Amino acid sequence: MDAHSAGRTARSLELLHSLSYFVPEVEERLVEAGLEPGRMCYFAGRSAPMGAVGPGVVAATFFTFSPAVIEAIIPRAWDLAPPSAVVAARYRAVDEAFVRLLGEAVTKSPEMAEAAELVSIAARGMPGVEGRPLYAGYASVEWPDSPHLTFWHSLTLLREYRGDGHLAALQTAGLSGLESLITHTATGFGFQEKFAQTRRGWTREQWDSACGNLRDREILDARGELTAEGRELRELVEDLTDDLALAPWAALGEDGAARVLELATPWRKAIVAGGVFPAWLFGPKVDPSR
Repeated sequence: MDAHSAGRTARSLELLHSLSYFVPEVEERLVEAGLEPGRMCYFAGRSAPMGAVGPGVVAATFFTFSPAVIEAIIPRAWDLAPPSAVVAARYRAVDEAFVRLLGEAVTKSPEMAEAAELVSIAARGMPGVEGRPLYAGYASVEWPDSPHLTFWHSLTLLREYRGDGHLAALQTAGLSGLESLITHTATGFGFQEKFAQTRRGWTREQWDSACGNLRDREILDARGELTAEGRELRELVEDLTDDLALAPWAALGEDGAARVLELATPWRKAIVAGGVFPAWLFGPKVDPSR
């Protein structure tokens, strides 16, 4: 299986992992565990498998978020709910959300069991945790028993493994966290600019300053769009990300990956149709090359 095909497979399945950031069950269960609603549920919920780490570790692994936003939440969150309780609450919430969105006929179906088995082959096919701190945290979480939660856990391992590699690719390209966010938004395939800036916690002044630096480096033009050099840089980042994330998908193989996509595509469509993801969240373009 080549890296480009593996990358397409990963991106096609990612929404089935990402629902955990948008379904109401997650915040409800995390608040019950002791966290405050809002950003704390995101930062603590996602970073909890790494343990009671400080704000520097979270900022390093989340990369495109303003460190100031994280410092206001971490490590205070661990005084409200220990990481082990946060992990348990989040997995319980994802369990409930899958059942609500897809129904028990799907979550208990032979197709879900097959998909879980296949994607777990990929998730167990990673060569190690070296240089992959967020993945390493999730790799220490005990595997769930139910097929639909095994499916989500496997996708989460794959997503965080790929994400850690993506940060390495961005740094190789000489992009800071904020510059990475801006250039991704400028492709038209990522978050809308206003959402990216506010959700990631950057001030208008910080955003404009970084745009100025990118213009000076001829990565952005005067309109804030990617130059030819900027587009080439982003392509390099995505190609390197695909290369660094190939190993688990190669372990599964082309036939296995194709079967996972065949099984999971109707579930992905059902979740999108269920309104889990806000329509205004992403940019207007779809990248046909990816």
